Amino acid sequence: MPQPIGLMAEPLLEHAKSKGYKTVAFLGYHPDAYGEVWIKAMEALSPKYGVTFGPIEGFARTDTSVAGQVIKLVSLKPDAVLVVASGSPAAMAHAALSERGYKGQIYQTHGAPSPVFLKNGGKAVENGILVAGPVLEWEQLPDSHPSKKVSGEYAKAYEAKYGQNSLSSFGGHMWDGWAIASRAIPVALKKAKPGTAEFRATLRDAIESEREIAGVHGVFNFSPTDHSGFDGRARVLLQVQNGAFKVISK
Repeated sequence: MPQPIGLMAEPLLEHAKSKGYKTVAFLGYHPDAYGEVWIKAMEALSPKYGVTFGPIEGFARTDTSVAGQVIKLVSLKPDAVLVVASGSPAAMAHAALSERGYKGQIYQTHGAPSPVFLKNGGKAVENGILVAGPVLEWEQLPDSHPSKKVSGEYAKAYEAKYGQNSLSSFGGHMWDGWAIASRAIPVALKKAKPGTAEFRATLRDAIESEREIAGVHGVFNFSPTDHSGFDGRARVLLQVQNGAFKVISK
């Protein structure tokens, strides 16, 4: 259910190009599946935006310090650093760069935005730019955005159960899975009975043919050759301003 990595990498590279950045270094999970897919996406896409990707400095999810990696990166003075991590490790790596005096732009992936990131990062993550799905700061979306209404419904239900300011993006993927199923199942039921091979095939066909399914992370339009279904409406750019996430690109 999460957005494809390439789709989420593009707005970060677009921002880098708009600022004239020529080098974007990597600091993140490596070797690790999440880090690897981001490395591959950035290596494939960065030439299109006139950006050199690298060097690559990795750390493990369980590491409590990235001082050595940060010292290397700061000495090389890349225009920007992409941190590829989640939650507390993302904040830890970001803070280490700030505390070592790095003055370039620090980017984060959609694995990072959460209340934990802001709490643990504090002032050290100010001005960081993160790519995210629309749900996290749904109130800042224009009313015309197709995810605003459903994101509001999800956010209110989530915080009613888990408390104010507890919202994170991850549960939204399950919400979207149900949104897709609830559109496709009634269509499939008209043609076959549940529990049969025919029903499963019909359900797949319905998922691939239903259009403009609004979810909290974007709008889904699947096809036989596209099983992610997302387009540019599945991403926003956030910047940390005064301890909160501010939508800077919709």
